[in-house]
Amino acid sequence: MAKKKSKAKPKPKPKPKPTPKRKPKPKPKPKPKPRPKPTPKTKPKPRPKPAPKPKPTPAPQPIPRTANMIFSLDVCRARKGDCLLLHGGTKAKPSLVMIDGGPKAVYKPFLKPRLEQVRTARGLDARKGILPVDLLMISHVDDDHIQGILDLTRELLDGVPPPPLRVLRFWHNSFEDLVANPTAPLTAAVSSGFGPASLSGALPDDATVDSDEDETTIIGTLKVLASIEQGHRLQGDARKLGFKLSPTVIMASDKPQPIADGLTFIVAGPMKPELEALRKKHDAWVKEHKDKSSEAALAAYVDNSVPNLSSIVVHVKCQDKTILLTGDARGDNILEGLESVGLLKAGGKMHVDILKVPHHGSSNNLDDDFFERILADHYVFSGDGEHGNPERESMEMLFRARGEDPFTIHLTYPIDEIDQGRKEDWEKEQNKEKKKKANGGKKEVRENWSPAKHSLAAFFAKANLTPNQIISIVAEDKPHVIDLLDPLGF
Repeated sequence: MAKKKSKAKPKPKPKPKPTPKRKPKPKPKPKPKPRPKPTPKTKPKPRPKPAPKPKPTPAPQPIPRTANMIFSLDVCRARKGDCLLLHGGTKAKPSLVMIDGGPKAVYKPFLKPRLEQVRTARGLDARKGILPVDLLMISHVDDDHIQGILDLTRELLDGVPPPPLRVLRFWHNSFEDLVANPTAPLTAAVSSGFGPASLSGALPDDATVDSDEDETTIIGTLKVLASIEQGHRLQGDARKLGFKLSPTVIMASDKPQPIADGLTFIVAGPMKPELEALRKKHDAWVKEHKDKSSEAALAAYVDNSVPNLSSIVVHVKCQDKTILLTGDARGDNILEGLESVGLLKAGGKMHVDILKVPHHGSSNNLDDDFFERILADHYVFSGDGEHGNPERESMEMLFRARGEDPFTIHLTYPIDEIDQGRKEDWEKEQNKEKKKKANGGKKEVRENWSPAKHSLAAFFAKANLTPNQIISIVAEDKPHVIDLLDPLGF
């Protein structure tokens, strides 16, 4: 019998291996906190003292003066022109501003010796150092302001180095800068009408043109136009000597300009709108008169804005003291300029310590309103009688405006010398008027000179000056210094 096959037993399934458990990452041990430093024992705060009772606000006090501060105007003889030095700073650190140099025969006899005195007072000589001039300013494009500076620059260029002085800043509005156009047609007209020598400021005594303007305006315009070439030469000399020229036209701005330590200038003229009007007039003249005769062309150019707008007007301040430098500007334009820069209220008055009277005291540039609104302790009239300046009418305006107020008048020449020059000018102008009248002119010829009616001597004799109204004359051989702070001392 066959044996039954036994079934094979199934192999047991292998047990799944247990998944190994992941070991947890060890936690970082916390850093031990730094032990706090022991707090130092503080001293007990003192008990607050009771607050003091508020004191009443003190009244404003005047600005205190710095010890040894100098602010002095040095007035030089300058014939018919202007020549001024402005001293500032301290004895240890002085400053110097030069304003104009007068016409011919002023630099060598008056300005140069005074500059040498300044050098000596500062302990300077040819071996020890150069006199720094913080600013050289030509206030007006005219021979009687510019020629003396040309004499100085020529001497500096021709001299043996080192030069005796160095100009740090130079202000000069050339006529070409003012009109923003070439001026060759004007200089050609002047040369043709009065000769090439006139372009060096040497206008003939009888120079005039047929114009409806008054003779003072005619002469003032011709003098400016005749000085255009002098302005060109001066700017050329300044560049050769390394003077720092202003990059733009100097014009009115209410922004004070620091010139030296403690010394600031505010320019009140010329004003921009008037300069723009002058430029338009110049452009129109070039188009209309370039082919006309020299006399007709010059007569068409005559205008009182020409000499007036050539002048830089500056208000100078040092601490609580002030000086107003006016060049040859017209009085009404000076008032308007001062208003435009905020120094004078509309219709109001202002006080300055020194007023350099404009245009050498020409009455053509002034009226009573000017002296009524700008009050000064010192009035400087720079002129020797040529062109009639300073005029008696101007003195009459001043005394009408000030009455018995105390003030000092500074004249650059003795009264009798001024009157002699004024008499000669009166008779010269009288002869011009006679010629114009003979040629059909409408203007009446002036009367003959009368000392009683026309001289300054007769006016002052009748003016009944009070003890505090003083006439001071600039001497030929002594410095004439008006000290406003500490004395200059030389």
